[in-house]
Amino acid sequence: MSPRKTSKTANTYRCTECGWTTAKWVGRCGQCQQWGTVEEKGGSIVAKTTAASSVQSPAQPIAQVDSTIAQYMGTGNSEFDRVLGGGLVPGAVILMAGEPGVGKSTLLLDVAATFARNPGQQKSRDVLYITGEESAAQVKLRADRIGAVAETLYLTSETDLATALAHIEQVNPALLIVDSVQTLASGEVEGSAGGVTQVREVAASIISVAKARNMCTLLVGHVTKEGTIAGPRLLEHLVDVVCQFEGDKHSAIRMLRAIKNRFGPTDEVGCFDMHEDGIAPVTDPSGLFVSRTPHPVAGTCVTVTMEGRRPLLAEIQALLDQSATPQPRRATSGLDNARISMLLAVLQKRAGFNVGKLDCYISTVGGAKISEPAADLAAVMALASAAQDKPLPRKLAVFGEVGLAGEVRAVPGIRQRIAEVGRLGFTHVIVPASPNGVGEVPANVSVREVASLPEALALLFPQGKN
Repeated sequence: MSPRKTSKTANTYRCTECGWTTAKWVGRCGQCQQWGTVEEKGGSIVAKTTAASSVQSPAQPIAQVDSTIAQYMGTGNSEFDRVLGGGLVPGAVILMAGEPGVGKSTLLLDVAATFARNPGQQKSRDVLYITGEESAAQVKLRADRIGAVAETLYLTSETDLATALAHIEQVNPALLIVDSVQTLASGEVEGSAGGVTQVREVAASIISVAKARNMCTLLVGHVTKEGTIAGPRLLEHLVDVVCQFEGDKHSAIRMLRAIKNRFGPTDEVGCFDMHEDGIAPVTDPSGLFVSRTPHPVAGTCVTVTMEGRRPLLAEIQALLDQSATPQPRRATSGLDNARISMLLAVLQKRAGFNVGKLDCYISTVGGAKISEPAADLAAVMALASAAQDKPLPRKLAVFGEVGLAGEVRAVPGIRQRIAEVGRLGFTHVIVPASPNGVGEVPANVSVREVASLPEALALLFPQGKN
């Protein structure tokens, strides 16, 4: 007689933040890396929620849904609208994150004022600004300094979620700004402000109100030392748009990128100029990253990079000098150090330039950060120009990826880059060779295609290297 089989249901452990499961308890989630979020769940999950007896808003065919309610509303800030895809969508919740002091509050205060002043089709352009980090008087001082005062811009300093929801009920704004989501706390749940439980409750409550009222909502989020948004990962999933505000404290240029966007593209970049009187959109940022020297200087070359779908001109400067130490220095700013070392090796091996024993200093102008390989050819041309002490033509732009074999590879967006070069007055451009050609080019621009690094060097330095 065979032994009787007994059924045993093994317990599992699930992360309350991201849903990751494991067979045994651990103190830290293996997926989202949060501490203390793994809880025991039974082997069989029994649903506790049952169907409602009645439905207030019955489902309807998708063709009959009124989509005019969710039309874009311009804020009056062209660069901010560009990143969002055209403006604010009623009911959308936008999360903006960035390093401390980069200018998040200044940008949103400016957006709040321009939105409140801009008359639109909406009956109400009231804006409610809830600040939990500063007093109302401190925010008013900043608003006076940057000229962000409007009659329909309401301001309150509040850290209690229930009181903040009461302010929303009273003002009934078309745009709500919460600065920041980590400073609000609810008395109905445990934990301190900024904790995982509190952030989840605050975000869920505000999002629920925003969807019910078709109210545009902008949330400011803190970031951790690793650069990620503080709080549960669930926060990024709940909101409709996630924006990253970037910038160097030593530079006035700020970049706004959309990491997630349910209503528009995620490859747009907005440029802003941070100054003592506030923050202003920069509709033509290419000139900020190009020097204004009156005469050509050896070791400089202009390239065209793509920030999302926007082409931007950037200038690369290189300096080579005899090394005083057995190990030559390699100093870079705005460029990848490992990639510059690789390009120096290619320049020496494939083009015969003896640069291996020289100190190399290479940088971008204006604090621009270039990470795409399309700047390889311009970096090599700047190094070759510095090695020979021969300047390149002033109205020349160069872009293309350089391989280890010395070949010049094609890069995306060649037509957009050439069009930007022609718009800014450049007359010559060197691009990678393409089987189908570069297509139609501006009348005032001469385009030369190259397939290899020696071909490009022979084109710019016909007398050869020193």
